[in-house]
Amino acid sequence: MSHAIGLRCTICGAEYDVHEVDYVCPKHGYDGILDVLYDYEEIRRRIAPEALTANSERSIWRYLPLLPVAEETARRLAEGTVLGSVGWTPLYPAPRLGARLGLRNLWVKDDGRQPTASYKDRASAIAVVKARERGAEVVTTASTGNAAAALAGLCAAVGQRTVIFVPRTAPQAKVAQLLAYGATVLLVDGTYDQAFDLCLEAAEAFGWYNRNTAYNPYMSEGKKTGAYEICEQLARQTNWPAPFRAPDVIFVPVGDGCIIGGIHKGLRDLAALGWIEKMPRLMGVQAEGSSPLVDAWERGLEGWEMQPVEARSIADSIVASLPRDRNKALRAVRETGGAYLRVSDEEILAAIPALAQGCGVFAEPAAAAAYAGLLKAVERGLVSPEEHIVVLATGSGLKDVASVMRATGQPTVVAPSLEEVRRALGVLAG
Repeated sequence: MSHAIGLRCTICGAEYDVHEVDYVCPKHGYDGILDVLYDYEEIRRRIAPEALTANSERSIWRYLPLLPVAEETARRLAEGTVLGSVGWTPLYPAPRLGARLGLRNLWVKDDGRQPTASYKDRASAIAVVKARERGAEVVTTASTGNAAAALAGLCAAVGQRTVIFVPRTAPQAKVAQLLAYGATVLLVDGTYDQAFDLCLEAAEAFGWYNRNTAYNPYMSEGKKTGAYEICEQLARQTNWPAPFRAPDVIFVPVGDGCIIGGIHKGLRDLAALGWIEKMPRLMGVQAEGSSPLVDAWERGLEGWEMQPVEARSIADSIVASLPRDRNKALRAVRETGGAYLRVSDEEILAAIPALAQGCGVFAEPAAAAAYAGLLKAVERGLVSPEEHIVVLATGSGLKDVASVMRATGQPTVVAPSLEEVRRALGVLAG
């Protein structure tokens, strides 16, 4: 049984039964992004937060009563497979990083610890279950790499066929993951946005189940589980008297906007159930060369008023000329009193070793962008020393080793002698 009771258009507010439409509001085409609706009163009557958090499950499936999937199908697929290990990634206190910035309460949520090493596993787990519910022969998505790897890996775990559309510019490490998982990989000689549009056409033409961000409303529901975990883990680590505790601020790297929209949805769920006392400010961080949401936020535009821009950045996972989940992404920041911030590629690269050396979290460029955004916010006085702040690191540095090497430089080469070691250490010390 699922407690999802309907779907609502983020543009016109039209509501639909969950079986009435598959993906988007028919009144607005691809722009008609939908929200999944829940019967919060029924959930409150049936489930106590203490019972939910007492669950011994250490994955997103501990929150099954709050997810839009058939519980029996989800449990069957997750049992004894990689699908069962998605989520419950660590929330690390980062006192040394915080001290450098004058912040007393800083945490880093490390989603590079997911089965395929990125936050995108959360959405793909839901996609795999929904596809099985519908009896889909093939699941498809377009991606710069992480969503594709997540889908390919989790589909491999349950024997589900998948076809992936990836721009040719995607890092080799990410493409290698897809091939290792046995996905049918189509490298598109074009941008991510072109790969996305081609995937939509192919899914419709061939009847494939479409996992694409924003287009499929259920992807936000997988990504919202990060918010549940942050609030539950923070409550445990600060000895809060209730099962969930919301931080004051969460920094999220943003490309298509689905992660920040999902985090917002999870927080809205918890607030609607009365399980948190406040809504954190959500701070969306975009790469300077791919920052259409920053521009829209600054100009007061709605998502459906945005136009494509030329987008490029070293942080490939957050490059999007027209963010697909832009309606939810803008709402997430505006409704929580947050902000959108731009960071340069140089600031992103500098954030990789800063995170790694400051708290042991190894982040790819897109993930490190969230920490770069925190630095920018501190500089601008957008956060205060006493606030409880979480930085969401969304993917492992192993996803893009070439960029990491740009950030760290090359190691010192020595001949096999102790004298050479002394010389090298002296040079390095100097």
